[in-house]
Amino acid sequence: MGSLQATRSAAMLETSCGYLLQELQMIWDEVGEDEFEREKVLVDLEHECLQVYRRKVDNANMSRARLHQELADSEAQFTHLLLSLDERSLPTRPEKMTGTLKEQLGAIAPALQKLQIKKAERMKQFETIQSEIQKISAEIAGQSEYEDALPHVIVNENDLSLKRLEEYQMELQRLHADKSDRLERVKNYISKIQNLSATLGMDSSMIITKVHPSLNELSGLSKNMSDHVLVKLDSTVESLEEEKHSRIEKLHNLGNSLKNLWDLLDTPYTDRQSFSHISSSTTLENISTPGSLAIKMIKQAEDEVERLDQVKASKMKELLVKKQSELENICRRSHMEVPPLSEMDNIVNSIKRGEMDYADLLNSMDEQIAKAGDEALSRKTIMEKVEKWALARDEERWLEEYNMDDNRYSVSRGAHKNLKRAERARVMVNKMPALVDSLIAKTKSWEEERKKVFLYDKVPLLALMEEYNMSRREKEEEKQRLQREKKLLQSKVVVLHERAMLTRPTTSARGRLDQSHDGEFKKGSTWIQQGTNNVRSPFQNLSYVKDGWGSQGPKRFPCRRLDRHLREDQASTVSTSVSPISP
Repeated sequence: MGSLQATRSAAMLETSCGYLLQELQMIWDEVGEDEFEREKVLVDLEHECLQVYRRKVDNANMSRARLHQELADSEAQFTHLLLSLDERSLPTRPEKMTGTLKEQLGAIAPALQKLQIKKAERMKQFETIQSEIQKISAEIAGQSEYEDALPHVIVNENDLSLKRLEEYQMELQRLHADKSDRLERVKNYISKIQNLSATLGMDSSMIITKVHPSLNELSGLSKNMSDHVLVKLDSTVESLEEEKHSRIEKLHNLGNSLKNLWDLLDTPYTDRQSFSHISSSTTLENISTPGSLAIKMIKQAEDEVERLDQVKASKMKELLVKKQSELENICRRSHMEVPPLSEMDNIVNSIKRGEMDYADLLNSMDEQIAKAGDEALSRKTIMEKVEKWALARDEERWLEEYNMDDNRYSVSRGAHKNLKRAERARVMVNKMPALVDSLIAKTKSWEEERKKVFLYDKVPLLALMEEYNMSRREKEEEKQRLQREKKLLQSKVVVLHERAMLTRPTTSARGRLDQSHDGEFKKGSTWIQQGTNNVRSPFQNLSYVKDGWGSQGPKRFPCRRLDRHLREDQASTVSTSVSPISP
């Protein structure tokens, strides 16, 4: 069929060219054109025809080459699309490429077009997913407010497979979940901040805005959910929780202080009612009532505690004074040493400096009172004997004064009562040595048991008793010496009187003798009196009376009653020696 068309074309060409050549020959013949010119024109015509054919052939070759390139490009594009889309086979893809080039191009074009449409759809999907991923990533990174400045999404056309699309979808789902989780965390943080701020009496909007302005609902911005914001929110919540626990602890302590002070001061219920919310709120583990932990409430509680502390301090001082007075009375009754006031001043200063509490001081005072009471109880037997000894000393002193009275036997009002008292006083005085010995034995036993010295008004009782025994012995010895001298003098007077009676002189001589006898007697009496006055008191050199007990003892006698007894020992010694013998 192709050869027929070529023959037909050649025939048509020969017919047209021959006709035209014949017509040209006729023209040349008519014109008379020479052969050379005719040959030249024919050569030109042949050359021009050859050029036309060459151009046509070249154009045909170029068209064929272009078709080959288009076919190759189509096949390459088809293969690339298959690989990028991960489409290994398609129903419309031709298995074998046969026929002309145009037929082959026509055969591959539908499948290629379908792949291109699928690529465009896939590209759109990738762009949408990648744009969403980029946007959410920017929001998570805290760059949502710069969304307009985000870079353009670049899709990798070499990998448009469904597997890659699924990976992007999974990444997008993960980012959506992360975003939802972050938004939920931000919401929870904001809710906690609002609740804590309400409980603490703070402005939550200011706290939230300080963390990030976008977190404020009034800002109109999308909430920032970056890691930095989450960390700041977490630290803010922690700080508010710490502040809450600190205030709860402070309020708990204030509530306990109020309860203790109310119970201690017997505060009426009406006065407690205004602060009942504080004392009741301290029993809850989680306090969430708005304003229950506000600074104002804590300040009111602190002021009330401070006021009650002042009232407590005032009453405590009164109680301490009573305790101190009770301790002093116990010590005074038992003639024990009273704690010095300087020690109490040091304790008060320690309370003012906060080094000691009133409760500790009261416990210390109670311990001192109990200790003093125990010691006073242990001294009770000895103190009873000391009182008996002091009473006997009073009676002894009275008896000495009574014996010095020359008119004690005269008939007068109350004389018989004095006689009875004198008899009782002599019985008591006779029992004094045994009483003193018993007192010394009891005191020694007490000192051995307590491992300390028994003090009576800061003076050792044993030394006092021993000094009393010594003075009594000296007084007895002096009394016996004076009695011996008196008896000796009386015997001399009797001898002189007997001599005078034997001589019996005249009246004048008797008168002179009597005068001489009287003079001798007067001289004897004067000598006795002078001897009595020159008798040294047995207590003049007593260290306890003159200089006190020891180098550190007070310069006074410990007890005025005992001092009076010891001061009058000299007078009693003299009066006993010169008084007549009592019946």
